[in-house]
Amino acid sequence: MAAGGGGSKVDAFTAGLLRRIHAVAADLERARAQGDDFLAEVEQAELADLHRLAAEHGVELHLRTEPRG
Repeated sequence: MAAGGGGSKVDAFTAGLLRRIHAVAADLERARAQGDDFLAEVEQAELADLHRLAAEHGVELHLRTEPRG
């Protein structure tokens, strides 16, 4: 299953996972911008979990949502 490909049909699981990844990545950037280190750590951990889940299910991520440490 490739995500973000031109015209490829994305199943509900993949679509939901991608929406969650985008939301968490935005929350992470917001927490960093606000200087909230604790919230940034929480969001970073959740983003890493979502990336692991995607990998376990063969969802390829071609997005700028890689967890940064």
